[in-house]
Amino acid sequence: MSKQKTSDSPGPGPGPGPGSVSSSDSGVTSGCVSMKSDWSKDSPMNFKPGPGPADEGSDSESSSSCESIKSDGSMVEPIGFKPGPGPADEGVSQQSSQVLRGGSAPQHQTHLDSIFMLLEDNMVTFMKEELKKMKKLLSPDYPACSESEREDEDEEQRSSRESFLRITLDFLRRMKQEELAQRLWSKTFAGVCQKKLKHDLKKRFQRVCEGVAKQGESTLLNQIYTELHITEGGAAEVNQEHEVRQIEAASRTADRAERSIGPGDMFKGPPGRSQPIRTVLTKGVAGIGKTVLTQKFTLDWAEDKDNQDVHFIFPFTFRELNVVKEKKFSFVDLVHHFFTETKEAGLCSFEDFQVIFIFDGLDECRLPLDFQHTDFLTEVTESTSVDVLLTSLIRGKLLPSARLWITTRPAAANQIPADCVDMVTEVRGFTDPQKEEYFRRRFREEEQASRIISHIKTSRSLHIMCHIPVFCWITATVLEKVLKSREAGELPKTLTQMYIHHLVVQAKGNKVKYDGGAATDPHWSPESREMIESLGKLAFDQLQKGNLIFYLSDLKKCDINLRAASMYSGMFTQIFREESGLYQDMVFCFIHLSLQEFLAALHVHQTFINSGTNLLEEKQTTIQQSPQQPQLHHLHQRAVDEALKSPNGHLDLFLRFLLGLSLETNQSLLRGLLTQTGSSSQSNPETVQYIKEKLSESLSAERSINLFHCLNELNDGSLVKEIQWYLRSGSLHPARLSPAQWSALVFILLSSEEDLKEFDLKKYSASEEALLKLLPVVKASSKALLSCCGLSERSCGALSSVLSSQSSSLTHLDLSNNDLQDSGVKRLSLGLESPHCKLEALSLSGCLVSEEGCASLVSAVRSKSSHLRELDLSYNHPGDSGVKELSAAVEDPHCSLETLRLSGCGLSERSCGALSSVLSSQSSSLTHLDLSNNQLQDSGVEKLSAPLEDPHCSLETLRLSCCGLSERSCGALSSVLSSQSSSLTHLDLSNNDLQDSGVKRLSLGLESPHCKLEALSLSGCLVSEEGCASLVSAVRSKSSHLRELDLSYNHPGDSGVKELSAAVEDPHCSLETLRLSGCGLSERSCGALSSVLSSQSSSLTHLDLSNNELQDSGVKRLSLGLLT
Repeated sequence: MSKQKTSDSPGPGPGPGPGSVSSSDSGVTSGCVSMKSDWSKDSPMNFKPGPGPADEGSDSESSSSCESIKSDGSMVEPIGFKPGPGPADEGVSQQSSQVLRGGSAPQHQTHLDSIFMLLEDNMVTFMKEELKKMKKLLSPDYPACSESEREDEDEEQRSSRESFLRITLDFLRRMKQEELAQRLWSKTFAGVCQKKLKHDLKKRFQRVCEGVAKQGESTLLNQIYTELHITEGGAAEVNQEHEVRQIEAASRTADRAERSIGPGDMFKGPPGRSQPIRTVLTKGVAGIGKTVLTQKFTLDWAEDKDNQDVHFIFPFTFRELNVVKEKKFSFVDLVHHFFTETKEAGLCSFEDFQVIFIFDGLDECRLPLDFQHTDFLTEVTESTSVDVLLTSLIRGKLLPSARLWITTRPAAANQIPADCVDMVTEVRGFTDPQKEEYFRRRFREEEQASRIISHIKTSRSLHIMCHIPVFCWITATVLEKVLKSREAGELPKTLTQMYIHHLVVQAKGNKVKYDGGAATDPHWSPESREMIESLGKLAFDQLQKGNLIFYLSDLKKCDINLRAASMYSGMFTQIFREESGLYQDMVFCFIHLSLQEFLAALHVHQTFINSGTNLLEEKQTTIQQSPQQPQLHHLHQRAVDEALKSPNGHLDLFLRFLLGLSLETNQSLLRGLLTQTGSSSQSNPETVQYIKEKLSESLSAERSINLFHCLNELNDGSLVKEIQWYLRSGSLHPARLSPAQWSALVFILLSSEEDLKEFDLKKYSASEEALLKLLPVVKASSKALLSCCGLSERSCGALSSVLSSQSSSLTHLDLSNNDLQDSGVKRLSLGLESPHCKLEALSLSGCLVSEEGCASLVSAVRSKSSHLRELDLSYNHPGDSGVKELSAAVEDPHCSLETLRLSGCGLSERSCGALSSVLSSQSSSLTHLDLSNNQLQDSGVEKLSAPLEDPHCSLETLRLSCCGLSERSCGALSSVLSSQSSSLTHLDLSNNDLQDSGVKRLSLGLESPHCKLEALSLSGCLVSEEGCASLVSAVRSKSSHLRELDLSYNHPGDSGVKELSAAVEDPHCSLETLRLSGCGLSERSCGALSSVLSSQSSSLTHLDLSNNELQDSGVKRLSLGLLT
């Protein structure tokens, strides 16, 4: 018997999809006739084709939304089916059954027809309602997905709906509507897939093991998670410095004002940014908390706490991707491979959804990411190598609507081209308050937590390292054990002591946990000694190769088996997801780079003590081969030399540990592990002397600072104590300081939080030589005061390098009154143009800058990356042409300059024309302008006044002191003050020949209800009692905002002051500051002012009566008012 063929089109992806309908899919019982049987073998149905490509109205691109067919949102009112025969018709029903069994009952044919007519009505109603919902689901404005199910819908109803969905998908395919079928499939099952994905991610990330990735007791992530300090900014470029140096730099900037970002705000741009953020690159040193941050982000989404506009989050790690680097996948297959929920749901299209892909650990990537020569893919179903999939995704060729979040250590940041990254963020670890919060969460007992926090603050090296969360965990573990121990001695103060204690804690814990020993048993057994030796060899071998992660084969070379490694999970962690069953290779690393460096140093020390072999020598000799007994200081000197040779300081911490291990007090902690100990009594003084000799050489600041840390490890603070004595005694003579003492001064200042807030060079030596020696301190400071220090072009070159440094913290720089000239400003401008420059305020007042130097600053001010808000060029010679160039730069939309000072620059009316253009510019950010001590004349002020009334003008402060102004200027400025669109709040007209007539005209503006002025200076303007009287009316005005009035060096007379005093007592007067210095006042004025002071309605808080002949009697009268 021939069968009618059904469509054999495959579904849209793995698992059930919109392919052919089978009897099991249809939901019909086994008693029903198959659609493929003879019964259905009528003429084939002629399906009408769907709309072609030109008129696919229903196939338009959908919005990013999805809804399960099980969701509330996809449900309409329950379908009202017409009832079939009731219990009274059971006989008829039985007779109908006979008909179905083939019995002869023609008399019941009519009733059977009615049943089927009713059935047809119900089925048509059902189908219409379902099709209506499907159409609604595919509409562009359908809301975001919801996976909640209807409570009143039973399994049969759900099964019927799903079966009808499959039939609909099959029909769409037969109508050649493949894309519509795929979209309908994805959107109906996306809600179910999302729910399953959230459930699995919640299960995967809700618990963490601190410090270790597999073993140990797990804790709820939400219970122990402490907010990290995450900042926006920086560039996606390489930073090859040793990460401890980067941590030290970060520790100095942790409390600075930067835009902090919360874990859920990674894709939310800064205020004012309109373009969406697609790709975020997050940098941070090892152990700083990048992985936990991505886990928290994912967990918050899975628990419906944050980012609920996102439909799917897929977190990958590069460690996972390394394992499949030899395989080929389509992007869909890659997602299915790691997230089987998507495969089960047949999710093969991501374009309709808001999706975030997280790629954690770019620095561990072993895929050849080539962004220059790769043939990029655009189709998610096309197969290729994993590296091509990633580069295509990051380039935006594949899934351009998807969001990407990539984390990396700084050294690998430049693997992603800058034009592929929309925002760079940096995890700075814990700020000082966050460190405290961590320890208080870790230790519920207040006294214990406070003692631990107090101890960490006493050791700068420990306090700095506690910026790293994993080091906080190590510190907490060690100090908890030491405090509980019966033989608890002094708490560890140095890094070496901390790691020695950590090693002991691990060994003792393993002895009890794995070997069944008692807590009081000796913790070093032959097996544990052998294990530590093997771990040390592995650490040293891999450190020399620059490897931070390694494989099972690397362990085997050092005779380490998997069980042994797992016993030391507090130092060494196995990183793979065992439950997924995906990986053939196992990846390992130490829980932090610093621990690897400690174990490497321990291995080098042990090897030398036991055999005399110096592992740092290129040609190694043993005691037997050496003609003379090798000394420990030879090993140390070799280590110092090797560390100083390193271009990026990768042996800095290794050197600190190696020297620290030579102390007998530290060796006593390792008694039982070190079968032999070296004598430090002879070796260490020679090592100290060698380090001091090196400090006398021309070393970089970073190298000098590390050598001081080394001296700390050797318990030698002699150099630091010398400089501290000089500083305390005030006998610091820079000319007498040796290079080593200069280095010691840098070390001390870098350890001082107070000095780094504001560094004033004059405290130490106002000289160029001192500046160049203390440049690392300038680099680490927020504010540097270098005025009047005899600096030249040479200093500008050095400061330019500071400004362009990625680790610079400098935001305010005062170079005023130095002979920098145009050549120096040109060199400085190169640093100002750097994308790393963070400078916000620059003072070059009195630095002999001409039009040429001004032109070089213009380029820096216009730079897109510039943060400069304040520029002081007072008492230079930019000329009208220089001001014209500068004005054009301030109008540039990229310029962020808010304050410009051009006092005493020999400017004329011509400059006012150029500046007036700035004031009326919509793109200008200028709010403060100082043009004092220039001969602008009334004509210049008139040119400035017109734009001040422009609605686009944002100027709030205008200083026109000593500008040759008269009554005419007051008329122009009065018009500005009474303008509704004026923003002016501070006006300085001091030392101009305004006279009473000018003040009268100005007062008209002050009385205007539109006037916003808060501070007015009329010092030295030849104002008499008459002018004072006109001001009284303005001060008393209900609409007045005036808070500050300066009438110093005028002639108001006692009667003028009496009128003014009465006005200040008026409840409508809001004056808080009144300056009457040098006004020729007598005792009589004091009587009037005394009344003001005692008045309940007065707002006066500041009164200046300097340079007046008040006499004792006048002061007595004032005192009475003060006593009231």
